Amino acid sequence: MSLAAGTLAALAALEAAWVVQIPVANMYARPSEEAGVVSQALYGVTVSVLEQASGWVRARTPDDYTGWITEASLWRRQEGPYAIGGRVATITSLFANLYQEPDITRRRPLLTVPFETRLELEAASELPAPGERWVQVRLVDGRPAWVQRGDVSLNERPLSVDETIALARRFVGLPYLWGGTSTYGFDCSGFMQMLGRRRGVLMPRDSAPQSRWEGSEPVAPQDLRPGDLLYFGDTPEKVNHTGMYIGGGEFIHATSHGRPVVQISRLDEAPWNERLVGCRRLKTAGGK
Repeated sequence: MSLAAGTLAALAALEAAWVVQIPVANMYARPSEEAGVVSQALYGVTVSVLEQASGWVRARTPDDYTGWITEASLWRRQEGPYAIGGRVATITSLFANLYQEPDITRRRPLLTVPFETRLELEAASELPAPGERWVQVRLVDGRPAWVQRGDVSLNERPLSVDETIALARRFVGLPYLWGGTSTYGFDCSGFMQMLGRRRGVLMPRDSAPQSRWEGSEPVAPQDLRPGDLLYFGDTPEKVNHTGMYIGGGEFIHATSHGRPVVQISRLDEAPWNERLVGCRRLKTAGGK
């Protein structure tokens, strides 16, 4: 290999990763804030950049979804991808404040990040002992920050169905948001995809592909069990809404129908009793 080729290879290996540096970054259908929002990416998520155009990047998220994100929402991280391995703290509160020092009174929070945000632990810090209040983390730009121990989990594991339903109920009343994937606002498929991740599976982003996803299998409505996924639409080929069955004829979903919030509805009530076109059960991980 020539010296020039070796230099290029070394530079390629050191290519910076693009990481979301704001609490939630909108992904647009076109490189314009006047375009429709198609999805979102949370703080700390590393995206693949497919294209750049005057202050915008067309990015792919880890769930294989693409959209345009403002370049200002991303950080070029020389160290590579953020919080995809090693020592990570995951936000388990609906929202969590990150502070410049381990004190809630001296300064305003540096950031307020939503549920499921993953944060790298500061490399030099020790894991907090039982009873300690604070955890030191490293932000995507390398700055140290502090988060309260009660806001995070240091040991992620897939949830059981009962645990997932208990988790889902915590979100009741949060706003519905088209394209939303966070506690700042969920859409129906973003909410179901998040609950799937908590069970240890990564489903497609949108409700129609979810309704055909090979990681789940069809079940008859009379055989529904808590944790099964429900799909609504004009026909099985035209699915446009989803939720999760929680037992007793009820299901939980993020919807703009009636009150635009995460809510619990009944399958025997209109319009849901007229629009249910599919039921599916996850095959693996937290499916039991």
